[in-house]
Amino acid sequence: MRIENHPILEFNRGKKIKFTFNGQEIEGYEGETIAAALHAAGVKVLGKSLFLHRPRGFYCAIGNCSSCLMVVDGVPNVKTCTTDLIEGMVVQTQEGKGVIA
Repeated sequence: MRIENHPILEFNRGKKIKFTFNGQEIEGYEGETIAAALHAAGVKVLGKSLFLHRPRGFYCAIGNCSSCLMVVDGVPNVKTCTTDLIEGMVVQTQEGKGVIA
């Protein structure tokens, strides 16, 4: 399900682009954040809580929480809810403090 309306965010989608998430190719749009593209592709769990390892999903969408931290192009702890999608980007889930899951 693609998010169309948000009380704070504005979505200016461009052309379709492809990126890789945990080894799987996924489509998104230019101008869309990584987390929004993953949510639209049906990915509901973006990571796990630090201590109890409970699933965390797309929550605030404005960078205030840490539910969307992932490894992007080899860089850990990227807030995917505020990071724009780029063609060919490699995104991976992470566990704990920046360890690739």
